[in-house]
Amino acid sequence: MEIRRDVFQAIADPTRRAILGLVALQAMTPGAIAENFDSSRQTISKHIQILNECELLNQTQSGREIYYHFNPNKMKEVADWLEPYRKIWEGRFTAIEGLLNEMQTKKTKEKK
Repeated sequence: MEIRRDVFQAIADPTRRAILGLVALQAMTPGAIAENFDSSRQTISKHIQILNECELLNQTQSGREIYYHFNPNKMKEVADWLEPYRKIWEGRFTAIEGLLNEMQTKKTKEKK
């Protein structure tokens, strides 16, 4: 049975999010990635495999080295899903800001 993972499962894990953060800055080999964690190389390799399966990472080979690159296009799936919620919260924060400004204006007028 083939396990199908999606982007959301991949980014649910803090270690995988940290790996994405590292690789977003520059392409890295699995060994270079693993050096940033206390986990075993096998554990980090499994995380890399999951990120690669979900297409959050792309790999290229240079000589004998494999380099992993961040795939920002795949993160668009996450951004698209989040967008309606961002708009809702942005609207709520704007409403709160308006209410606070109104309260501040009232206070200022009462002091005069």
